[in-house]
Amino acid sequence: MTLCVSLFRFVHMLIFLINFFFLVHATSEVNTEKKRKRTTGREIPEGSERKKKKKKQYQPNYFISIPITNPEITDGIRAVQDAIIQKDHRLSKAMVRCGSLHVTMLVMHLSGEEEIGIAVDALSDSKDFVEDLLKGKTVDLSFQGIDHFKNEVGFVKLTENDHTAILTEIAETMKKIFQEKGILAGEGRAFKPHLTFMKLSKSTQLRKEVKKIDSNLYEDFKSQYFGDEALHRLDLCSMLKKKQPNGYYYCESSVFLGKNREADLVKEALHRETQALLSRLNQIKELLSSPEIRMKISKELFEDNSNSKWKSCISSGLPNA
Repeated sequence: MTLCVSLFRFVHMLIFLINFFFLVHATSEVNTEKKRKRTTGREIPEGSERKKKKKKQYQPNYFISIPITNPEITDGIRAVQDAIIQKDHRLSKAMVRCGSLHVTMLVMHLSGEEEIGIAVDALSDSKDFVEDLLKGKTVDLSFQGIDHFKNEVGFVKLTENDHTAILTEIAETMKKIFQEKGILAGEGRAFKPHLTFMKLSKSTQLRKEVKKIDSNLYEDFKSQYFGDEALHRLDLCSMLKKKQPNGYYYCESSVFLGKNREADLVKEALHRETQALLSRLNQIKELLSSPEIRMKISKELFEDNSNSKWKSCISSGLPNA
């Protein structure tokens, strides 16, 4: 009898302890939830912080670019930008520099130098696949007309034809190559190649002043033909690193399409640089031909006796007037 009473008391005590434990645990959860609500002013669903951190961690910071180099296209876009700014000067902050004009093929997140190296290798591997798709043909991207995304981004449209279908296939192929190498590449939305020339997100201050871009500002250009751009180069560009002097993005690596195209591009680049140098030399010559400038130079060189050596050197080198 005594054993039964003792056993009954033990079970009763065990039940009491179990109930007490669950009561304390429930109270702790309620207090934690109340604290979370007090901190944010609203209920935070479980796991939302993890999703937020993940979204921030994998925000795109690199992209594959087709640079726009045809002066006909860039001049046409500059004319549109100037016309819009004349009607609403605030939108000058929204304009994309002509040196930055490009078509985005693929976006990705690269977390460090190691992943950048992997992405460079993936871009290099893409070259053979892309050239197999092209089969030696030149892809001319034709730009005509203006459209917008939610009246927040203005862009020139890419004319729908067989070449845009090839471009879509190239984008899908590259996306697969990058993902197979472990690079988080691509977006959930469908690939829609376009040429952005204006976006409100370029300026935080502007977003406060202008909520939507009035499409009437570019009404006169909605059907304009801007020109063609040959697909000849693909660049791996950084969204965050300092841009190049010409306004184009910092480029980690490039691949040139076509056997002879790379040599042609080098020649074109050298020709542009040579023309720029010649133009600069002509400006210097014109500047030195001015009597006022020559007088200033003479004054700087000859005003002190200590410059007599310079004077004799200059005199001996100058032709007789």
